Amino acid sequence: MSERIDNRPAKGPRSAPGIWLDQHLYSFVSSLGRVVRKPWSTLLTIGVMAVAFALPLGLWLALANVQHFAGDVQESRQIDVFLKPDVTVAQAQAVARQLQQRPDVAKVQLHTPEQGLAEFRQMSGLGDALDALDENPLPSRLVVVPKGDDTALAAALTQFPDADKVLHDAVWRQRLDGWLGFGARLVVVLAAMFGIGALLVVGNTVRLDIQSRREEIGVLQLLGASDGFIRRPFIYLGAWYGLAAGLLALGLVAAAAVALREPLAGLARSYGSQFVLGGLDPLRAGLVLLGALVIGWLGAWLVTGHYLRQTRPTQT
Repeated sequence: MSERIDNRPAKGPRSAPGIWLDQHLYSFVSSLGRVVRKPWSTLLTIGVMAVAFALPLGLWLALANVQHFAGDVQESRQIDVFLKPDVTVAQAQAVARQLQQRPDVAKVQLHTPEQGLAEFRQMSGLGDALDALDENPLPSRLVVVPKGDDTALAAALTQFPDADKVLHDAVWRQRLDGWLGFGARLVVVLAAMFGIGALLVVGNTVRLDIQSRREEIGVLQLLGASDGFIRRPFIYLGAWYGLAAGLLALGLVAAAAVALREPLAGLARSYGSQFVLGGLDPLRAGLVLLGALVIGWLGAWLVTGHYLRQTRPTQT
């Protein structure tokens, strides 16, 4: 019987990138397995982190909707100029063109006396009483949107020859801008505080997992395993916690938005607005998930790094 000769070349040792990829793939899968094998403790950790993420996220989303509900910034800065009663529509159009040429004016819109009377008729419901009037008592009105300093422009418009009265509620706008600015700063502070809380939660959870595997880690250190090799599974574990918490936080915020959307829409309709509560677009949702993953990764990296520095064998 003839002997079969295998002419296939013998497999050599794997390349360094292949070994590195295998190690990461093993850490990726094994860390997910540890998450699945401890469902209750995992759910508790993810739940606490998700609430920490959801609170500032929900406040930020509410603030963005309040800004949208308050209207465009340019609209909130508008100046109403009521012209003198003897100014005709043609003269009012000329005044509007003159104002539009000013460098500190972005837009000028003319409301004729007929348009003003029609708006008042629709809003007041006093159609029969208005029909009894011999003439239209309303003057022409110019809605001026400033391009720069609205307070200075309002003061200049009061000196305009054809202007009878200038209405500019700068105090209300300044207060609104102040509250919105305070809300934005509050979101940043809360996000930092709750982010640190989530970092501590994932760090403590990973620390407990390290303590349960301290003998295994000690053997690996004695065998000369690098800190990166030992740390890698725990970093993936923290990343899994962060990613799952981010997904749950997005779900909590979405559920809250669904619960509040209809009552808020009814309230807006009572004010004559078609405002609808908005949610997170895919880009911002992806950034939230990325931020949550980074926090989980960072918490695990800090804890494992501290533990390995404390337990690294010393040369004698």
